[in-house]
Amino acid sequence: MEIIFASGNKHKVSEINQKCPSSIQIKSMREVGFTDDIEEYGTTLDENAKIKADFINNLYNQPCFADDTGLEIEALDGAPGVYSARYAGENCSYDDNCNKVLRSLDAEQNRKAQFRTVIHLILDGQHHQFEGVVQGVITTDKRGASGFGYDPIFLPNGSSKTFAEMPMELKNEISHRALAVAQLIRFLEGLD
Repeated sequence: MEIIFASGNKHKVSEINQKCPSSIQIKSMREVGFTDDIEEYGTTLDENAKIKADFINNLYNQPCFADDTGLEIEALDGAPGVYSARYAGENCSYDDNCNKVLRSLDAEQNRKAQFRTVIHLILDGQHHQFEGVVQGVITTDKRGASGFGYDPIFLPNGSSKTFAEMPMELKNEISHRALAVAQLIRFLEGLD
């Protein structure tokens, strides 16, 4: 089975390809020739995942899926949430986003947060949704050099290491995206 992953993020594509059995071939939208960005105008992670999947499905008429991920911080009323990628402004870096979160929580005792990934799959004209959530806390400083995004400041519950301090293999086993992808793969394997 060949499915287009409506993402240009090479980190996400790599993470998902490591999880997939050989019977499922995931192609990035770049691999099928789409190099533009898809405008994410939704106000929720669910909406943005569906917008991207619909766009690629309509363009190529092939099975596809898209995801959207957000860091949701309790003390910030769920922010950055759907705006996680551009929390510090357009064209900001991962560092800029992490620094803004740390500044926003500077005097805050409640550092509870969760990473949430929503995957929207379109297969044979049917829409399916999968979700993965990892609870944790925001650290007081950046720790670790692996991963990307908010990984250096997110400490998952039950761990002494941030996502950025973990080996990629371990993070890929326990992350929010890994949980959502595992649901997606179980669903696809059940179709055989």
